[in-house]
Amino acid sequence: MRHLSEGGDLRNLLLTITYDGKGFHGWQIQPNAYTVQEALQTALAQVIGEDFELKGCSRTDSGVHANMYCVSVKTAHPIPPERLRAALNRWLPLTVAVKDCREVAADFHARYSCKSKEYIYKIWNSEVRSPFLEGYALHYRYPLDEQKLHQAAQAYVGSHDFTSFCTLDNREPGDLTRNVKAFSVTREGDMVVMKVEADGFLYNMVRIMVGTLLYMAQGKLGYDAIPQILEKRDRSFAGPTAPACGLYLNQVHY
Repeated sequence: MRHLSEGGDLRNLLLTITYDGKGFHGWQIQPNAYTVQEALQTALAQVIGEDFELKGCSRTDSGVHANMYCVSVKTAHPIPPERLRAALNRWLPLTVAVKDCREVAADFHARYSCKSKEYIYKIWNSEVRSPFLEGYALHYRYPLDEQKLHQAAQAYVGSHDFTSFCTLDNREPGDLTRNVKAFSVTREGDMVVMKVEADGFLYNMVRIMVGTLLYMAQGKLGYDAIPQILEKRDRSFAGPTAPACGLYLNQVHY
């Protein structure tokens, strides 16, 4: 974490970035792994020096992608937003790009000011894998009835305790209730896309939701199983955690 020095007029900048997560160990900086946060901090240091502090909108796991990811950066550096965007895109690796940069209110926070987030999960539903989608979609060769899955997924919608759809880590669990605003399953050719919007997400929540739907497609769970799994509040009753490769943070709403 960078620390801001005293003095100067502090500015708050909102960076909207996109990244290919295949070569990163997630967003959050780690001591022994290359992350998106490290790449962005390194580029920022090249452009404006060490005097800044940044906050990301969400954690993302290793191998997860982002069509839209938001970062708030506090700095006293006077560089105009459009120049900062251009300069960062020269220094960042080709797998990360800054799409937009603008000044925001002093109390804006990329994570805590967020009203909802939307994730998509891509499934290449074909007997034959696509070499061009390796690392960017889950290859699933067995039949999927997207209409049945869409109907089953409506049980996710609403405010629920999602303990059954969360991998607990060493943090305090706290309140595991989240409000899912929408969940859809659609198909275009061989590509099946699952899309979910919620006011917040738990660790591995989307990937477990997807894995549970795939268990239904395999006949290992009934298509009416989600309400009972939610009531159990027990991770062992849900399906497996789907691989990270198909997951994208798609939209962040403020």
